[in-house]
Amino acid sequence: MNAVHKFHDVTLLVTHYNRSESLERLLSGFRGLNCSFGEIVVSDDCSNHSHQALLKQLSTEYNFRLIGTSKNKGLAHNLNKGQDAVITKYTLYVQEDFIPLRNFPGSFHDALVMMEERSELDTIRFYSYLPYPYTIPYKKGFSEMLFKPLGLDYTKIYLYSDHPHLRRSDFLTKFGRYREKIPSDKAEYKMCLSFIQNQGKGLIYDKFKTLFEQYNPSSEPSTVTRKSWTLSSNAVVSALRYFYRQFKYNFDIRFSKQKN
Repeated sequence: MNAVHKFHDVTLLVTHYNRSESLERLLSGFRGLNCSFGEIVVSDDCSNHSHQALLKQLSTEYNFRLIGTSKNKGLAHNLNKGQDAVITKYTLYVQEDFIPLRNFPGSFHDALVMMEERSELDTIRFYSYLPYPYTIPYKKGFSEMLFKPLGLDYTKIYLYSDHPHLRRSDFLTKFGRYREKIPSDKAEYKMCLSFIQNQGKGLIYDKFKTLFEQYNPSSEPSTVTRKSWTLSSNAVVSALRYFYRQFKYNFDIRFSKQKN
């Protein structure tokens, strides 16, 4: 029989919009791993009626608190109102399109121990599209992320990420609220800037693709869209994109401020 993993001081916070099947897959994944939390909060951004009906069923089946809104206001608002509802010491934030993998419970337990050991840690990341460029090995398969102002790899900006991560539940007090009424990728970028400007500290799991899988089936595709130039593989476009990001990121880190 698989071990039971009880994380009493942690709220699982899930942001959701029109992907109730994905939400069920996520929650079923945690249940299958025998993971239980102090509370589960699902922050919904005014999904349509068919998803609302399933959300109510799922809230009973998985015993989560549903935080809704009367109008779609974007991911930043969804994150803010979801975090406001959390009352435990720690928050595990996961978007609804992820699935936890079998290595997650043990590594998550290690992460909680590290957060208790080091009060200066603000977050521990469990997933990323790319490795963070500047790290030093820590322990238990985790590395400490180091922000290098003069580092040439522009992905240094992602010291913070909206991908699955553990954080202290007073995160918004230290780093400010997510900027609302702007696209979700820009809201994430603003939080990245605030995290760096306020000297945030975090760890990342080295083999992050072994803890979560991101899954976007055709029936519930990703709702994030990006401008075509940011995805182009053309050599000239890639070079221009690189220099633009180097200038913009370093300028913004130095001069911009997070606005609530």
